[in-house]
Amino acid sequence: MIALALCLLVLLIGILLYNSLVRKRNRVDNASASVDAMLEKRFDLIPNLVACVRQYAAHEADTLADVIERRSARTGALSDDEKASLDAAFGKARLNFLALGESYPELKASENFMHLQYTLNETEEQLSAARRTYNAAATEYNDAVQTFPGSLLASRFGFAPRALLSAAEERRRTPDVGGLFRSDGNAPNTTAR
Repeated sequence: MIALALCLLVLLIGILLYNSLVRKRNRVDNASASVDAMLEKRFDLIPNLVACVRQYAAHEADTLADVIERRSARTGALSDDEKASLDAAFGKARLNFLALGESYPELKASENFMHLQYTLNETEEQLSAARRTYNAAATEYNDAVQTFPGSLLASRFGFAPRALLSAAEERRRTPDVGGLFRSDGNAPNTTAR
């Protein structure tokens, strides 16, 4: 009788642990899908921004081409590492793109450009929040997968840790604001932390 009760208790604990791992994995997948949705929203804004800027900056073809190229690299079939790499590359292209607004006062004054720039900035904030949500869910899931007793079930049923989203190395540097005001053009624009 005691042996049967002990077996049922172990089975119940196993079922509860397994269900907990599944729920945590589903939260990570949901958070990852939210990041993807925000990336798609950001990419969908690009054609509008490009069309708006083209009329003012025809000779800035390299920056526009880079932004268009980043937009065309869709995230659907990419791994999490490839998405992070694409996101970092897009971030750099985005900064160059928005700098065009500074170079062309008439573009910066355009109501359409200002609205699109505001929308892109808002999307970036939402994307940042989605990344934080993903990392929180992934950390909770990884803790469950890697700690005892969850690790016993996780390895048996194929639950693997998930990678956290992190900033690219160049984004970890502190901007040298003073360098932005130097006119020699050779000043570094970032310094290591």
